[in-house]
Amino acid sequence: MFHYDRGLFLTKSRLALDVQRRQARGFVSHAHADHMGRHELALCTPATSVLYQHRCGRRAVLEMPYGEPTVWNDLRLTTFAAGHCLGSAMLLAEEGGTSLLYTGDFKLSPSATARQADPPRADILIMESTFGKPEYRLPPRDDSIDQLLALVNQALAAERAPVIHAYVLGKSQEVTRILTAAGIPVQQHPQIYEISRLYQSCGVELGSFHRYERNWIPGHAVVTPPRNSKAFRLPGLPSPVSIAVTGWAAHPSTKYRLRVDHAVALSDHADFDELVQLVDRVQPREIYCTHGPESFADHLCGLGWNARPLVPSPQKRLF
Repeated sequence: MFHYDRGLFLTKSRLALDVQRRQARGFVSHAHADHMGRHELALCTPATSVLYQHRCGRRAVLEMPYGEPTVWNDLRLTTFAAGHCLGSAMLLAEEGGTSLLYTGDFKLSPSATARQADPPRADILIMESTFGKPEYRLPPRDDSIDQLLALVNQALAAERAPVIHAYVLGKSQEVTRILTAAGIPVQQHPQIYEISRLYQSCGVELGSFHRYERNWIPGHAVVTPPRNSKAFRLPGLPSPVSIAVTGWAAHPSTKYRLRVDHAVALSDHADFDELVQLVDRVQPREIYCTHGPESFADHLCGLGWNARPLVPSPQKRLF
């Protein structure tokens, strides 16, 4: 039903799934760069279409709202919310009595700015498993939010600029909404501000946020890209307190690796326990794990599931 050929494809329709190189037709689960290609025709949700075309230019798109089946070359295709970022989707493909669920990046817990994941049951599951090691059991979401707010308020009380480093699309908007909901206005890096305006155009309210111009406005939090981004620096920040917001913060070395003052474990990916929960909800007979440690497939086998890594190889692999 599917194969791997320098990327994942549904075999009969030759539909690419999150393949980065240009294809005749490709499903785009969400608008992060590592999941997009400039395809001749892209299949995605309406919100992802807005973000995808902002990032890749005007493209031919077939929009697939959540839960509305599309018949495509003898396949029945349906998108389901993935909970990762605005518009993110899992794809259910049904063919000849067999169903396959491709998750893309996902998380099961709530988000401030994305619809909560709603995975259906399927015979075959191809799942993202980024945090597929037991040490990546994240703290409760409310605890991470409380930690973030405490750090920001401490910095503001000391008349220092709290600078939160987060991915331009997704995490930045969620952090902004969390802060503004707590009464803390936000200045955003220009790249983030552009994406936030698109969120608003899709009906996602983010509260009181502004484009960062030349100087920090006292009383505001600042949201900027991660430090490994070339464009993260902003002028006019007095004594900044840097805070990275990432699931990798579950590991105590993260703040040193990212060169920040603090790291908060708030993720837009499923943690170790949520990965297992997904399998319990989907109840597949076959599982293929990707974008994570091979040991996670071994863990699932130990729980009685038929799981294996989806490992790229130099030659086409058929499944």
